[in-house]
Amino acid sequence: MYSDADLDAAIRAGVLDAEAAAAFRAHVAGGRATPMVDEEQFRLITGFNDIFVVIASILVLSAVGWIGMLVANGLGAATVVLTAWGLAEYFTRVRRMALPSILLLLVFVGAVVWTALVVLPIGFDSSDQHAHALRYAVAAALGAAAAWLHWRRFHVPVTVAAGTAALAGVALFLVSSVLPGGARQWLNATVFIAGIGVFAVAMRWDLSDPQRQTQRSDVAFWLHLVAAPLLVQPTFALVGLLSNASDLLEALVVVVVYVVMGVIALVIDRRALLVSALAFLLSALSGIFEAFGAVDPNIALAALIIGSALLLLSAFWNVTRAALVGSLPPRWQARLPAT
Repeated sequence: MYSDADLDAAIRAGVLDAEAAAAFRAHVAGGRATPMVDEEQFRLITGFNDIFVVIASILVLSAVGWIGMLVANGLGAATVVLTAWGLAEYFTRVRRMALPSILLLLVFVGAVVWTALVVLPIGFDSSDQHAHALRYAVAAALGAAAAWLHWRRFHVPVTVAAGTAALAGVALFLVSSVLPGGARQWLNATVFIAGIGVFAVAMRWDLSDPQRQTQRSDVAFWLHLVAAPLLVQPTFALVGLLSNASDLLEALVVVVVYVVMGVIALVIDRRALLVSALAFLLSALSGIFEAFGAVDPNIALAALIIGSALLLLSAFWNVTRAALVGSLPPRWQARLPAT
């Protein structure tokens, strides 16, 4: 399987010309009866060797972390940081293996945060909630800096999403450190604002590549995966669904909100919003069926309806999206992914 990134590399190397690559993309899209831009392609695995390398990397990283912890408390995390970077120098920079690159990036950033949390208690009062939240904010900031360094070196698409998620974590922990007593009541608002920020960054990457033929589209894909739960969770918390006390009216509101999210997902041609809200929609629909007396099969009925609707939406995604986008102003249509 060849990705758009492979085709772009072939064009740069002179193996293919731009016209031949464009004709190949059009041929594949025609054979699938749907534009390739609507497929939301991203490179995850090229063969079983990716899985083989991932398994071996997990074993090595686990071993060096374990051995390091036996020597000193913070040495385990530090050795994982160095080992993940070293492995990325070959499997990411030289071999360009997708799945191992994602694993090594996530382990690298996570190990940097882990190292910071081990070292930072020096000078912080662990019994002080303000200092405790500030410690996590500093660790998240270091994780974002680590993601930036990794991006500068390796340019793995998921790196931008990891760094952005770390920055969102910084904002959340800073709110907790400034308002430790009332942080919980502000948490949903902070999460939602962070989600809007991540979504805006994702759209900036998306709009820079409306044909989705470059790595920018992959970066936007991962950013949308981060933004979706940040937007969905506080939205449904607002209607009381997370309090386990939602009534029929609130359940209907959830369904309406999900439909609105579906319209947004169609317009921007990203399915992450729909996937992130599935659990909430399932809970809401099962509550509606329970309110009308279908107690035993309520979850099954909800799953059947949701699954059937999503399959129909997938089958007619490009047709529905073309109708929606066609109703927008021409200036907006020109910036959105092609239909």
